[in-house]
Amino acid sequence: MNRLATILAPVALIALLLGAWEAGCRLFQVPIYFLAPPSAVFAALIADAPALLKATGYTLAEALEALVIASLLAQGLALTVALSPLLERAVKPLAVVLQVTPVIAIAPLVNIWAGTDHPGRAVIALATIVAFFPIYSGAVTGLRAVDPDLMRLFDLYGATRMQRLTRLRLPSAIPFVLEGHKVAAGLAIVGAVVAEFVAGSGKVQGLAWRILEAGNRLQTAKMFAALVVLGVLGAVLHALLEAGERAGLRWWRGR
Repeated sequence: MNRLATILAPVALIALLLGAWEAGCRLFQVPIYFLAPPSAVFAALIADAPALLKATGYTLAEALEALVIASLLAQGLALTVALSPLLERAVKPLAVVLQVTPVIAIAPLVNIWAGTDHPGRAVIALATIVAFFPIYSGAVTGLRAVDPDLMRLFDLYGATRMQRLTRLRLPSAIPFVLEGHKVAAGLAIVGAVVAEFVAGSGKVQGLAWRILEAGNRLQTAKMFAALVVLGVLGAVLHALLEAGERAGLRWWRGR
């Protein structure tokens, strides 16, 4: 019963909100160009399904490519600084500055550096920058989160620095790295969408371009349809990574 209630509760809330939205639009006769009712959004989803699926594939491919690049760079840097405390202190301020700088502020620069004829490069580069810090931070935190008793045991047996890293610190970092990837995946989509907005070019045929195109024509139903697809994309990617995290932690605890 509790499990059924857990599943039905969010569904009921969403249905209630959609019903209030639809009723409000009809009751107050809100112009469709100002706020499209859910029925119009659903119709736009059906009518534009092929174009939306194509745009979703484009945005998803960019976000996943950026996530892979960010993962390799962040984990490689985290391993490097784990072997050198001095290097970690040198890198930390730069990593923090990169994280707290608004993505929209550096997007025009990245777009210029990537070349206006290659907006796809800017999209991937910006999404990589956004996804980098959660993975790096999680990896560094995990490499530090070592059981002191186990560390003393390794010292007692005269383990080398490399043995401590591969047999103690890396296994301890796995939960933190998985959590960092889960956060970074959503940020990669955000970075890709922001970069697509800044690029403002028909060469970037992602979901952001669909939103821009519909907005310029005051087609709010199509804008909401693209937003719905974008939200579903983020939710599905998060759910997949969460399932991967559970499986990874199950394996890690078994080890």
